[in-house]
Amino acid sequence: MQDIISLIPQVLQGLTTTLMVFILTLILSIPLGVIIALGRISKMKILNSITGIYIYIFRGTPLLLQILFIFFGLPSLGLSIPRMPAAILAMVLNYGAYFGEIFRAGIISIDKGQIEAAEVLGMSKKDIFVRIILPQALKTVFPPVSNEVVTLVKDTALVYVVGLDELLKVAKIASNRLTSIMPFVVVAIVYLILNGIIAKVLEKIEKKYNYYQ
Repeated sequence: MQDIISLIPQVLQGLTTTLMVFILTLILSIPLGVIIALGRISKMKILNSITGIYIYIFRGTPLLLQILFIFFGLPSLGLSIPRMPAAILAMVLNYGAYFGEIFRAGIISIDKGQIEAAEVLGMSKKDIFVRIILPQALKTVFPPVSNEVVTLVKDTALVYVVGLDELLKVAKIASNRLTSIMPFVVVAIVYLILNGIIAKVLEKIEKKYNYYQ
């Protein structure tokens, strides 16, 4: 018990890093996903192709490899990025690709009759997207987006490969020092609690905005 209590300050420090990576990735990757989705459904072939290649690369390669490439690979090309920004950049690009496909599916699921009716009423394309398409698309894609958000919490553990003191690294160091598996158990419980809170918040949001049913 004394060993567990001694772990609390380190776990809190690791939790701070984990939450920072999670929040920044979420805030930046969702808007990126919307932009990628618009590129995928665009009638401009160049834009459609570029976003298609982007999604193919970042969904087709492991996130861990992407983090390693950005932090260790880019310096060989003359572009050096600090640990935290490199980890955030890799995760944003990765989750932007996944969110992009999710949002694309939500956008194309909207009945075209609504769009045509809005055009007849003289609404601009911007107003049609913001006031008609996007609200309904967000409602449709909320469940898969929620799943990705929960997965994101667990994927933050991958940033340990660039030396960030997140929860997994804290547990590994403590486990080596104490020659015990208990630090991993403590960190696993922290992840479960964190995911439970996030899942409950997402569930309440989904119920609150479930006005299309």
